[in-house]
Amino acid sequence: PSSDCVVAEQLCLSDSTCNATYRTLENCALAKTRLLSLDHDSRVRCLNAELDLGNSSLLHCKCHRRMKRQEHCLRIFWTVHSSMTDGYFNLETSPYENPANEEHWKTDYNKLAALVSGKNCSQLAGDATNPCLKATHVCNLSKKCFRLRTDYASICTKGAGSEDVCDRRKCHRGLRNFFEKVPEDFTKRILFCPCQDEFCGERRRKTIVPDCSFQYNTKPNCLWLLDSCLEDHICKSRLADFQQNCQPVDMSPDGCSLHNHAACLQAYMGMIGTPMTPNYVSNSSVDVSLWCTCENSGNQKEKCDQILGMFESNKCL
Repeated sequence: PSSDCVVAEQLCLSDSTCNATYRTLENCALAKTRLLSLDHDSRVRCLNAELDLGNSSLLHCKCHRRMKRQEHCLRIFWTVHSSMTDGYFNLETSPYENPANEEHWKTDYNKLAALVSGKNCSQLAGDATNPCLKATHVCNLSKKCFRLRTDYASICTKGAGSEDVCDRRKCHRGLRNFFEKVPEDFTKRILFCPCQDEFCGERRRKTIVPDCSFQYNTKPNCLWLLDSCLEDHICKSRLADFQQNCQPVDMSPDGCSLHNHAACLQAYMGMIGTPMTPNYVSNSSVDVSLWCTCENSGNQKEKCDQILGMFESNKCL
């Protein structure tokens, strides 16, 4: 059976029984996205349709983080698993395949870094004490890294800091493009560069142009942020991936259920460019947060605190 949801959907639609079951699930998923409350019989019918898929490749299919038809693939996944989307802590199965060996994406970062270190330019004098600046210079030597970084920077700074409001949706799309298409050797070094001073920390905090991608004029409630995320296939998928790979466990020595910090950092990067974009909270620490508050959460305060805590006090992350 194919592990790719797009291929699995095509196989299912060519079989009359599977086709009928899948169409039922599509209606169930559509009702959920429109926030229609299903009666008992409809809920049972939806659950039965999911069970009827049995060992169908649709039930076990996944998506690739860098695939071309990613949104279509994720829509198929959530159609088949629509019963999993009732609550925040039910999103623990990621629609993405486990991080695979992506050697073909790798570029020789060290070779470019050596070129930067070999340049005797005054503008590079701070590289030794500012790893963020060095990571940026190395990115500029890679055509793809430079182009995609310039793309999102120009979109995200347009209107930011003036009376005009920047186009946050386009800014987010540009950020996702950068983190999906540029090899992680570059993106991780730019986003997670170790800083010893606030000048470096400021550069790191501003990596994602937070005035546009992160901050609103006022902090929204975190539950509103979550609702916005669950309505978006990509954000919901990235959140599920983040929950699965950054699940904290108090009893574990490293505070991480999967003991895979590289996968957690990859999942964290996946959240950037979604309605739940996180960022560093200051120039002098590596603490991160969402741009939201749990004030006025009423009887959902505990749930709100859990959402915020997944970023603010997550030992695994």
